[in-house]
Amino acid sequence: MTPEYRTAGELLRALRAREVSSLDLTEQAIARIEAQDGRLNAVPVRDFERARAAAKAADAALARGETRPLLGLPMTVKESFHVAGLPTTWGLPGTRDIPVTQDAVTVRRLREAGAVILGKTNVPPMLGDWQADNPVYGRTANPYDAARTPGGSSGGAAAALAAGYVALELGSDIGGSLRVPAHFCGVYAHKPTLNLVPRRGHAPPGVPVRSVDPDVDLPVVGPMARSAADLALALEVLAGPDDAEAVAYRLHLPPPRFASLKEARVLVLEEHPLLPTDTSVRAIIGDFAAGLEKEGCRVARSSPLLPDLALIAETYLTMLFAFFGATMPEKEYAEAAAAGRRGTTASHREWMQANFVRTAIADRWHGFFREFDILLCPVMPTAAFPHDSRPQHERTISIDGRSFPYDAQFHWAGPATLNGLPATAFPVGMTKDGLPVGLQAVGPYLEDRTPLHFAALAEQVFGGFRPPSL
Repeated sequence: MTPEYRTAGELLRALRAREVSSLDLTEQAIARIEAQDGRLNAVPVRDFERARAAAKAADAALARGETRPLLGLPMTVKESFHVAGLPTTWGLPGTRDIPVTQDAVTVRRLREAGAVILGKTNVPPMLGDWQADNPVYGRTANPYDAARTPGGSSGGAAAALAAGYVALELGSDIGGSLRVPAHFCGVYAHKPTLNLVPRRGHAPPGVPVRSVDPDVDLPVVGPMARSAADLALALEVLAGPDDAEAVAYRLHLPPPRFASLKEARVLVLEEHPLLPTDTSVRAIIGDFAAGLEKEGCRVARSSPLLPDLALIAETYLTMLFAFFGATMPEKEYAEAAAAGRRGTTASHREWMQANFVRTAIADRWHGFFREFDILLCPVMPTAAFPHDSRPQHERTISIDGRSFPYDAQFHWAGPATLNGLPATAFPVGMTKDGLPVGLQAVGPYLEDRTPLHFAALAEQVFGGFRPPSL
């Protein structure tokens, strides 16, 4: 692997051995962004001078023998996180001048661990698309094919990783926004168990950083990287109760359920009952499942213990669009109400009824994970699709030459998101067109180390990230 594609772990070992300086790594990252990002537009918000100062401070700390987990490592974060002194726009015009005076709690934890923040990566407006295109900063391209999306909403983050700008990123997920870009760009992402990582400071423009994040269900924040080990490293820094809760709570994640692939019990799915999977993706899933079996992994293709995926999809979309409706501007909300868009204008009674169903589905997951350790399934039905600038309600997605509604792509985000389960997205192959394909390993509630370890074992046995030809 060329130097720009070294993992965070490799870079940190080199820093500790004094084989390279943080300032050197920072200058190399800046030079690569300046050389490549005119075509990709992954890092529109740049903080290079403060990054250089932070890198010099990290080098001084390393010289004193300090050993913080990310000391001296250059990285970027998603535009939607508050970073003091930088704009937080969520892609909305007219918001760049709103002052941001505090870091999000996750950004603060990264800084305290020694990370050097180079800038922020691109997103769609209000984080509401599987593309990264907005009227403030423009469109981000996929490093494997500039005519295609890198995914969203953490699209700039995935593109920055795949392009070799940085080795670590911070993103968020409610409708696949960590997992989809990882799948489209051939990198790794971890959607943590709900509330494992504090969301305080991951907020729209003008929303202050409060002392405690409100207990909002569905959305999470988590790491992205080019290796599974780097995800685990970042999660150790990011996870744990927010400041006010830390007076009473401590984090103690259980170890992985297995040491090797031959000990893992895995259910592999290729098809969703409401949406087909493209032949190109199914072929890669089939090859990967066959490889697992050759390694002695206990692989099943169906189980009566699996919760009803169609019911999950219906319940998830109701609650997801209720969440979107609660945060919509008044004009968009009125339009959604007039159109009778399901879930967007749900009453509290309707939300509670959906929540009762969600609780019953959670009980089904408990039973499933007594017999299985991992649910392995697609992230999306296709590889990265071409940029589409039409209004979302007019868009379609092509699967084996057939058109399906754009929003149908939510279905594979639902199994993990609805019940707050951890899910690790990781690359498993390439299509004949040279586009990455990933899978998500969904694990038991609060057992994040199990899907992370599965992805790490898969990387060791089958390989992982493959750089694009830039």
